[in-house]
Amino acid sequence: MSVGVTLISRTHVRGIIVILLLGTLFNGSIYLQRSLQWPCFSLIPPDIFIYFFTVAFNGSQLKMRTAVRCLFILLILAVSSAVHACPPSERAALLAFRAALQEPYLGIFNSWTGDDCCNRWYGISCDSVTHRVADINLRGESEDPIFERAHRTGFMTGHISPAICKLTRLSGVVIADWKGITGEIPRCITSLPFLRILDLIGNRLSGDLPADIGRLRRLTVLNVADNLISGSIPASLASLPNLMHLDLRNNKISGPLPQNFGNMRMLSRALLSRNQISGPLPGSISKIYRLADLDLSMNQLTGPIPDWIGRMAVLATLNLDGNKLSGDIPASVLVSSISDLNLSRNYLTGNVPDVFGPRSYFTVLDLSYNNLKGAIPKSVSQASYIGHMDLSHNHLCGPIPSGAPFDHLEAASFVFNDCLCGKPLKAC
Repeated sequence: MSVGVTLISRTHVRGIIVILLLGTLFNGSIYLQRSLQWPCFSLIPPDIFIYFFTVAFNGSQLKMRTAVRCLFILLILAVSSAVHACPPSERAALLAFRAALQEPYLGIFNSWTGDDCCNRWYGISCDSVTHRVADINLRGESEDPIFERAHRTGFMTGHISPAICKLTRLSGVVIADWKGITGEIPRCITSLPFLRILDLIGNRLSGDLPADIGRLRRLTVLNVADNLISGSIPASLASLPNLMHLDLRNNKISGPLPQNFGNMRMLSRALLSRNQISGPLPGSISKIYRLADLDLSMNQLTGPIPDWIGRMAVLATLNLDGNKLSGDIPASVLVSSISDLNLSRNYLTGNVPDVFGPRSYFTVLDLSYNNLKGAIPKSVSQASYIGHMDLSHNHLCGPIPSGAPFDHLEAASFVFNDCLCGKPLKAC
């Protein structure tokens, strides 16, 4: 016989279990009759309850005890179901979150049915112990079979409902690459004390970053790239002690970098390209000893490139192209851990420092579109490796050195200078 079990409150369950245990000990007759007055017994399917009731009161003592014990087992199953299901309040919050979104093509919300949001609701994960909602993982670009069957990427409109903030045990929120979600990031998102991942890349979210985002002390990933976020970077951002990945690319963020930006000591990637960030590079960045990837390209940064940036221990990628930086190229960046260096399209002046050596290893070295002058340093040939080098659109002059890496570079790497000559350009 298949029996459907409905969720009941833990208070009712405790009382029922006590009654049934006592009924088992004292033949069950008086206590079972009293238990019939409990409204929670209506949660057991009527035909099943009538069956056990009939057996208990018309059968032998053995049958009565058997009936009581069967009811006890049914209620234990109800307890188990209640314990292993998400709380009704969290189910309601998820349904309110869903109501604010429209996804017409894939049907990803079709599985959001039933009482237990921890059981096969697409993109929802729950804590295995508390059964509270722990993660929302909804990606509009995925290799999930639901996308393969539809032969398309996702598209979703609507907004992110503040109801998401009622899921107070959330550790991860990924609502990424849906292309049509608008509105602001809910201000209340900063009230989620256990949030570690906030990934909202690839939508059309607007407005400022929450001013008190620094309250998310456990946050390790903040990704709002490819949106329409505006305003300045909140000073409280630097109060995130565990942030490791920061991606604000391709938005409309303006104003300077916070002076205390370097307080994020765990940061390994800072990707802020294609915004309107202005002002100089804060000296506090030099304190981020784990920083391996710094991309501030296509902004409005001004001032010189600081010498300390070439002394950062693990910095491997430095993209500062497309800004308004001026002054000389610091020699430190050419003999450092940096292997991908792009300083193109700025207002850099002076000579290219003649400091290349065994520590100079570049997969990319792009100094094009500046105001550099003088000759190409002969020490370039002493670099351990240079895969691609671009010195075009400057004011360099003199012969192009021979040997590696020049023997594999094309003319495009040297064109539009004042008077460079030699292979691969015309002879001197």
